[in-house]
Amino acid sequence: MMKKRVEKYLKEKADKVDCVTDEEPPKTADDYQCSGNLEQDFTKLCKLMAVKDIPSVKIKQSTSTNRGVIEDNQFQTSLSQMTTWSSKPCLRIELENEDHSCVKEVKISGWKMDEVVLQVLSRILPSISNLQCLHMWRVGLTDYTFTSMRNTVSLCSNLRKVVLEGNPLAEQSYHLLIAEDSMLTDLSLRNNRIGEEGACLIGLALSTVHSANKNLLSLNLAFNSIGDAGAIHISQGLRLNRSLLCLSLSYNQIGDNGAAHLAEVLGPFALTHEEIVERRKLLLKAEESTMVQPSLVSLADSHERPLSVRSSSSLDRLNKSTKNPTKKKDNPKKEEKPAAGQATKKEEPKVAKKDNKFPRVQAGKIAGKDNNLTVSEQERVDVVETVIPLLDPGIVHTGGKVIHPGNTCLTSLNLSGNKLSEQSLRMFLSSLEGQGEGGLLRLSLNRNQYPSDCDTLLKIQEIMSLRDPLKKNLSGQVDDEHGEPKTTNEA
Repeated sequence: MMKKRVEKYLKEKADKVDCVTDEEPPKTADDYQCSGNLEQDFTKLCKLMAVKDIPSVKIKQSTSTNRGVIEDNQFQTSLSQMTTWSSKPCLRIELENEDHSCVKEVKISGWKMDEVVLQVLSRILPSISNLQCLHMWRVGLTDYTFTSMRNTVSLCSNLRKVVLEGNPLAEQSYHLLIAEDSMLTDLSLRNNRIGEEGACLIGLALSTVHSANKNLLSLNLAFNSIGDAGAIHISQGLRLNRSLLCLSLSYNQIGDNGAAHLAEVLGPFALTHEEIVERRKLLLKAEESTMVQPSLVSLADSHERPLSVRSSSSLDRLNKSTKNPTKKKDNPKKEEKPAAGQATKKEEPKVAKKDNKFPRVQAGKIAGKDNNLTVSEQERVDVVETVIPLLDPGIVHTGGKVIHPGNTCLTSLNLSGNKLSEQSLRMFLSSLEGQGEGGLLRLSLNRNQYPSDCDTLLKIQEIMSLRDPLKKNLSGQVDDEHGEPKTTNEA
């Protein structure tokens, strides 16, 4: 009797398990819940969405952080694999710590993705919590599929690097990837036929008087058609951007006119009327919220208003008072202890100066480390914006103009393979000499239209060699496989 009861119980339990198992498989793609395992999710979703030829998934296991980083030769091999046509569509994924649920990089190269496959990826990628890099080379994106891809990128919480190369778009809407709320730190847009219109949109995304991108550290625009007009738009975006450290504009048909604007923004430049108006608004707002000292606000505001009336003697007095804002006419001796406000005034300029230096020190390590404009994870975490450009303490009023000290945050600029003459070299030399603390640590000007032995180039090289934290050898080196020049004639 007992035996029959046990058999009946086991049979009922097995029936319940079978019922649960029968209910698990989803009937439609909308019912499918991504597990975070790209291999399984991709195959199952493709089947549910009736994809005929399901691309394969190839795994490349990276060395764990405990065992060291990938060797240079292995990295170069992976680069060559990424930029070759695939005989059959496939996804190359890189795992971290040999865990199939920890995909940190997805590479798609050399085959056209249709809308259905892109929809599958748009479902899967946001579920991969560890995804850090997305590489798409010549995948046949259209304006419509690019918008879908951009929305997917914004949903990936830890995605910081996007490589989108060989995907020309009619609307040139690449700037959507670096909107003000974008969390990307590295973006490569090489070989996308970006012209003046696209460069204008990218420049506006970098910064305007009212907004600026605060996270992008590295931007590669090499091998496009930006030209002089596009370079001017990019230079406008650099005026008030204080996050970008590395910029490549190599092989973009840029001449002396475009180079003049790029060089100008690196050194001291005059604020426009719109920028002056916005600066005064910020000063007033800062005074109301007690972000800065009222005395500094009144001084700065008073010496900016009459732009053409000040005499030279009054300007000198104002400059002296601005340099020493903590000094007062009345210095009471009755109080033995300094007031709290006075202590704050003495300490604040030092703190601000220290904060300004911090990102530049990190940037120096980045600029000297890699010619491909990549930024290591640890360094990118440490780099933060600490200064509102229009409230830069180095701004002065002279000659009827308000002069900004310039963009000294950018540390690496690549203008190789353009149409620069010796005239451009002289402009860059002037800007480099005018830069104060911080500024460029690496400047690539090789393969342009100037004699290799001109005196101006030698002077630039001398300045840059003193700035280079790693003191790299300036001797010529061969180009890498993507055509990016390394250090030949680099300043």
